[in-house]
Amino acid sequence: MPPYHVSAYNTAKSSENKIHDDATAKRFGFKGGLVGGVHVYAYMTHMPVQKWGRAWLERGTGEARFGKPVYEGDIAEITAVDDADGMSLQVDSAGVLCATGRAGLPAAAPAVPNIGDFKSVAARANRTAADEQSLKIGDWLGMNPLTITPEFLTQDIADTREADPLYLREGIVHSGTVLRCCNWALSHNVILPAWMHMGSVVQNHGVALVGDTLNVLALVTKNYEHKGHKWVEIDALVTANETRPIARVTHIAIYRPRQLAEAA
Repeated sequence: MPPYHVSAYNTAKSSENKIHDDATAKRFGFKGGLVGGVHVYAYMTHMPVQKWGRAWLERGTGEARFGKPVYEGDIAEITAVDDADGMSLQVDSAGVLCATGRAGLPAAAPAVPNIGDFKSVAARANRTAADEQSLKIGDWLGMNPLTITPEFLTQDIADTREADPLYLREGIVHSGTVLRCCNWALSHNVILPAWMHMGSVVQNHGVALVGDTLNVLALVTKNYEHKGHKWVEIDALVTANETRPIARVTHIAIYRPRQLAEAA
């Protein structure tokens, strides 16, 4: 497949997460505010959708690991190499390898998770700082539900710089936005002054459409320190209308970078 090029766009400059703010990111040693990992993943998923179409959104697998930042205005080049298990994916920007991953399409749809095995909770009314207690292993997390309007979808596809007409033609929520629900499982429940999405493993189970309401049921499975960073992992089920599983995701983030501890 020919490479896919995206002029990267930072949608979160004014968000609570100051890793997307130029001044804060520069203090952390970056060139500027980071383009969100969910958007870099969204850029990557253009390739499996090009190859397999809607079938990939309905039952495909995806994986991404983010090693170096992508910055707004830089060109992100996404390349895919077919292999026996699907395709390997790579994102390069400004001459730097920024992300790697994979995508695949199983011959048959995998078993759909039982929603009853997950616990539905509302986003916490009173958020506290992210730490070992507020993101305790075994805690369940929800999000503030998001109803997809035609206007939201149009803006979202524009923000993602998506070139494939499938999403707008069929009213399908972008795979990057489905993954963003896993970010919201964290940010809607704890205070995260500056944090980084580091990787995800995704099993798609269906598509969300205009008119659907997205939600997430997420279990904190790991909370640990590595190289001075505080990490969290969640097992998340993204749903439409609290009845249809859309994707199951292992979502990995640094919730407290060591730079914050050093500045404290």
